[in-house]
Amino acid sequence: MALARSILVLTTGGTIASRDDGTGAKVATTEGRELLEGSEIAPDLDVRVREVLSTDSSALTLADLDTIRAAVLDALTEDVVGVVLTHGTDTLEETALLLDLCHDDPRPVVLTGAVRSADDVQPDGPRNLRDALAVAASPTARGLGVLVVLGGSAHAARGTRKLHTTALTPFHDPRWGAVGLVTGAGLDVVRTPERPAALAPAPLGRVRVDVVALYPGVDATALDAHVAAGARGLVLETTGSGNTHPEVVTAVARHVRAGITVLVSTRVHAGEVAAVYGGGGGGRDLLDAGAVLVPWLRPGQARIQLLALLSAGATEDQVRGASW
Repeated sequence: MALARSILVLTTGGTIASRDDGTGAKVATTEGRELLEGSEIAPDLDVRVREVLSTDSSALTLADLDTIRAAVLDALTEDVVGVVLTHGTDTLEETALLLDLCHDDPRPVVLTGAVRSADDVQPDGPRNLRDALAVAASPTARGLGVLVVLGGSAHAARGTRKLHTTALTPFHDPRWGAVGLVTGAGLDVVRTPERPAALAPAPLGRVRVDVVALYPGVDATALDAHVAAGARGLVLETTGSGNTHPEVVTAVARHVRAGITVLVSTRVHAGEVAAVYGGGGGGRDLLDAGAVLVPWLRPGQARIQLLALLSAGATEDQVRGASW
């Protein structure tokens, strides 16, 4: 008989672990071992569970993200073929990228969750967990970095976003699509994601980075308030391909001169951010004001990468030269 392959499942709460608390609200109360009881586990897998957190992912703090990252890195010091992390879907894309940024091990780290609660008449958590275990154990998943597995497909951490609030396949990479499809044998890989060199992990709470939403009639109030609160970085959620109001561009130039890093992302879910438009508030104007254009990462992930870079002591040139 073949030796069992070991996988460590780390749980953090989320919808996959949520049940009705008697008031109609869903609360993460299901323990990790209970999650496994509803999932089919291959007989040659030795699956262990470790509780890390039990919370809704929308309520996670930077300290919680540090805790999750430390738990994953610790799990990889053990004799396992892969690691599975159960997580709420609201901010799963941020945690996935954070883990991928410092992941330099060939063994897969697989994030999964659920759209329906554990007490739903047709929960999707058991299947997603089964698929995540299969991918974590699959030799074809080695070297692909951190993966997001829900609804039968696997996506790379970088660039993947939650694009639907209730669909059973809520995550998608608008630029490249899925890395592979989950099969009975593990993962059928259709592409290999490009990943930058791994960063050394550093506590995220060392710096503050905020996201600023931009819209018709916007002014510099929010930018100035975030900087006054101590932000060392700002991520602009611009319109279109990277555009905003001229008053915002003036504020960006002022803050960049003061040493604040300003990234330009967009609220549009697909397509490239580019320095195309001028006229005082276009992407070209933001670039000229000293901002860094982020071609592909959307605001949530751009913020996480900037937090990781600044926390690790990255210079301005390193930030500008990073893969965005």
